[in-house]
Amino acid sequence: MSTATETRELPRLVRAMAGIERVGNALPHPFWLFWILSAVLAVVSAILSALDVSVISPKNGKEVVVQNLLSGDGLQLAVSTAISNFAEFPPMATIVVVIMGVALAERTGFLQALMRVSVSRVPQSMVVFAVAFAGTMAHVASAAAYIILVPLGGLAFRAVGRSPILGIVVAYTAIASGYDASPIPTPNDAIFAGITTAAARTVHPDAHVSVLSNWFFNIASSVLLALVITLVTRLVLNKRTDLEADPDAPGDDADQLAVSVAERKGLRRAGLVFLVAAVAIVAILLPHGSPLRGKDGSIVDSPFLDGIAVVVAVLFGLVGITYGVTVRAIERASDVPKLMAEGIKQMAPVLVLFFAIAQFLAYFDWTNLGDLLSAESARVLGDLGAPKVVIFLGILALLTVINVLVTSGSAMWSLTAPILVPMMLLLNVPAETTQALFRIADSGSTAITPMSPYFVMALGFLQRYRKDAGVGTLASYTVPLAVAMTVAWTLLFLAWWALGIPLGPGAPVR
Repeated sequence: MSTATETRELPRLVRAMAGIERVGNALPHPFWLFWILSAVLAVVSAILSALDVSVISPKNGKEVVVQNLLSGDGLQLAVSTAISNFAEFPPMATIVVVIMGVALAERTGFLQALMRVSVSRVPQSMVVFAVAFAGTMAHVASAAAYIILVPLGGLAFRAVGRSPILGIVVAYTAIASGYDASPIPTPNDAIFAGITTAAARTVHPDAHVSVLSNWFFNIASSVLLALVITLVTRLVLNKRTDLEADPDAPGDDADQLAVSVAERKGLRRAGLVFLVAAVAIVAILLPHGSPLRGKDGSIVDSPFLDGIAVVVAVLFGLVGITYGVTVRAIERASDVPKLMAEGIKQMAPVLVLFFAIAQFLAYFDWTNLGDLLSAESARVLGDLGAPKVVIFLGILALLTVINVLVTSGSAMWSLTAPILVPMMLLLNVPAETTQALFRIADSGSTAITPMSPYFVMALGFLQRYRKDAGVGTLASYTVPLAVAMTVAWTLLFLAWWALGIPLGPGAPVR
């Protein structure tokens, strides 16, 4: 991009980003957003109930009427089921269990050391791909991925003679616009699977969406996105004329990339423990009569996959404890539950949000508005005869726009899944497939929205090297990457659909 072109385009981009920021700032916190939506739901249900609106339920094929949430029965429901709604919210127990294991890997420093190893001492020709792919794997650390890897990206690029500005942009965009493409199961996978399961049960009461339901697709996506970032960086971003750091920018501390002898020993031991544990799991699963297999020796429909969240938590816990003991982050047995509790504390804001979401979803289900919206939407789309590909692209566009303003993935999926998942099931599209579509939209526009707190954080890291950088500056770097990633990821999904490749274990794409 030439300097003249950039001068013309930046003001437009700045104005657009400022407009998005103003609209987004006008929205309430997701916690209050769901209570406001509950109030709107109550009013709408009262009106439709008074009009005797009914629909054929996709769950049992019987006619059901819209129930009035403002009635006595509605008030009784709201008061008597508030605790059970929260306690039985599908992602609740799963995410708590997974986080306890991940917390041991994060709080002992294992994940941080693993990220430093993955981007240090990388040859110049591979540094873009290495940082980008590390960004897709970093999601296992949730929000900590931004704090750890974004500055490391700048350091890694400078260490091989590349622009640290470019390193920060690559690391940030890989994390933000590839957030749901991790090849390693993450806490988000547990949250999304729980929400998708709850939505699918409005059509199929026994539906269950596994934490690994999109795993195969995620692995391929992470590699593809890293390659796309590498290509766009080489063909587009490298041609920019403003990649040099300010002359008075502070020097980097090379020690931040260094991995100590103790840390390397801890990583080796943790890797060995992970390998032994993985071999043990496979050995237990191999016999046809294994207690972890299901009926007729099935692995797809089995206690193993039903409890995969526990398996993931145990694996993270084992490597975290091994690493922690080696580097002396864990010195006594009592340190283990303490670190696990710290991980749960970090999840407190999510758990508070879950309370509001759980109530809204319970009200939505009770009023039968979910049946009404999904059945009518499916009927309209069926009557139109729209090809599945067109429907997919429409859902992607809708969710992408929502994601610019509602940057919380769990909040957005909780809001849209109760309509989209049943609607697509009625069109013979599996819930796992709709969830894969959501992953693309939930990630693609994240790197360009100023509503994300991590956008502001990345801008702070960028300003370390370029003091005059602003919102539009960062967006002008990330837009080419985010757009290319979204397009490539969408094309991968469409090819996956066309070829009929399973999205994960026991998760057919059609």
